[in-house]
Amino acid sequence: FEFHDLSGSVSLAWVGDGTGVILALTTFQVPFFMVRLGQSKLYRENYGKSFEDVTNLINNTFIRSEFGIAISPSNSGKVILTAEVSGDLETRIFVSDDFGKSFTDQNLPFTPLTQIMYNPEDSKVLVVLSSTYDLWLSEDFGSNWKKIHNMVCLVKGRKNTIYFTASLNGSCDRGMLDLRRTTDYGETIKTVASKIYSFGLGGRFLFASIMTGKGTLRVIHVSVDQGDSWNMAQLPPVGHEQFYSILAANDEMVFMHVDEPGTGFGTVYVSDDRGTVYSKSLERHLYTTTGGDTDFTNVTSLRGVFITSVLAENSVQSVVSFDQGGEWIPLQKPANSKCDATAKDPDKLQCSLHIHAAYSTSQKLNIPMLPLTEPNAVGLIIAHSVGDAISVMRPDVYVSDDGGYTWIKALDGPHHYAILDSGGLLVAVEHSTTNPVNKIFSTDEGQCWNEYTFTNEPIYFTGLASEPGARSMNVSIWGYTDSFISQYWTSFTIDFRELLTRNGDSDYVQWLAHSDDLSDPNDGCLLGYKETFLRLRKDSVCWNGRDYKVNTQPSPCLCTLDDFMDFGYYRKENSSECVEQPDLQGKVLEFCLQGKEELLQTS
Repeated sequence: FEFHDLSGSVSLAWVGDGTGVILALTTFQVPFFMVRLGQSKLYRENYGKSFEDVTNLINNTFIRSEFGIAISPSNSGKVILTAEVSGDLETRIFVSDDFGKSFTDQNLPFTPLTQIMYNPEDSKVLVVLSSTYDLWLSEDFGSNWKKIHNMVCLVKGRKNTIYFTASLNGSCDRGMLDLRRTTDYGETIKTVASKIYSFGLGGRFLFASIMTGKGTLRVIHVSVDQGDSWNMAQLPPVGHEQFYSILAANDEMVFMHVDEPGTGFGTVYVSDDRGTVYSKSLERHLYTTTGGDTDFTNVTSLRGVFITSVLAENSVQSVVSFDQGGEWIPLQKPANSKCDATAKDPDKLQCSLHIHAAYSTSQKLNIPMLPLTEPNAVGLIIAHSVGDAISVMRPDVYVSDDGGYTWIKALDGPHHYAILDSGGLLVAVEHSTTNPVNKIFSTDEGQCWNEYTFTNEPIYFTGLASEPGARSMNVSIWGYTDSFISQYWTSFTIDFRELLTRNGDSDYVQWLAHSDDLSDPNDGCLLGYKETFLRLRKDSVCWNGRDYKVNTQPSPCLCTLDDFMDFGYYRKENSSECVEQPDLQGKVLEFCLQGKEELLQTS
């Protein structure tokens, strides 16, 4: 499909899972008073098969790039477009609750500062911060709004509970704020903590970074009851130049990064199930102070797996943990590939893979995409990598189908990629800043790749759009043509269902996760249990289908030394042996929990 009238930039959004509806919207970054002529265009498409110009639904308005398209999280079909009306200083929203078929508009009594947020439990309920830092709420999907608090600096929500920091002196000075909570949409508001520097939510935990009253030092407090009671986390305090960062959190545990000032790295700690007692997990963890860039990646396709980077002697190296931060090791390089000639020590037989993530992108390296995993594509990871950390060669695409234990080199050079059909299908398009492209590559789990020419006239590629959730078999390729005569946006949609045949259960095979030695009775045992999955055979040419559910059978197994963590001890990188932390040697390990002193037993 060719768009002959697109200017500005294009925002794309999938509306709902399994509906196939994509909205394409042109947005503007310049202030609206500079572009009185023209307006934003809106297109609605069905799996890319047909596009309909529905601009008349948003008449005579400009949609700002910062706001784009706000889709509700619960597949409810709700869409909000935030617009500026030309010749008028009012902000208007266009709302749809039928997947973008129809819109109604409503002028707002304020100017929004951020995109409007939905309550994930009830998508009729919206909150937003205004440009004058007032917190507004609507309970009827934007028809009526009420102001529930002024001078709000940061707002976050979980289900029906809204947390926000409120300023006492009219400015958002960190360290001087109150943390407040409302569970009844602003009818009653309770202050749950003060002297707040910042706060965050993760898993079942609420975190607050609080000033200690000793100069600029601050510490982390953790609550598991929405802020009614707090415990101080057993973590080193940080000063003015440092920061804390929650790298990952679920209901059982937390990964917390504590910065070491002026170094560009810090230490990763993992918590117990209370989120309060932390043990050292990884030293020299790369995390830039300036941009806050870290390579920490939660591999959502396999339980317990995390990949990140450490700063080794003058080079950045990837390390992986398969047991939720208990032990970290370098990534194994594929058996059939050599270390490249620019590596530090090309003669070393065991040079390791280096995975490129957010830090590489911040360094302006030629990495078009971060590592990609999907919870329903068991064991799959696609990433850009080079043979060795200090290498200057251009990165290639590598694929792991067992959660990061083994890797194969899949494609030469940088690519854009997507996971389709719950991992049954991978697609990729070559990344080039100078040359137009006209080919797409596809494969089942990275074994062998097929090449398909989707157009005779190559396009300058701008994006690969696939439905969120990785269940679909469709992918849209976006780009523009650029000739002397004309320049226009164009979109190609490919439906892979036509190319694959569907077979029965013989295409599936039992796979034991975290397995490397079947003769060992503890093989595949991770943190107390083994997991066996049913997944597609390597040589199978069939599709999983949209209704595919991850099929797993957990079975408990004996605990080993690796299952234990001990406060005051840590494992050095590449070792499963526990060593006493030098900074805690000879100290009495006790701290205050729920107002009582608790001695931390080490064994």
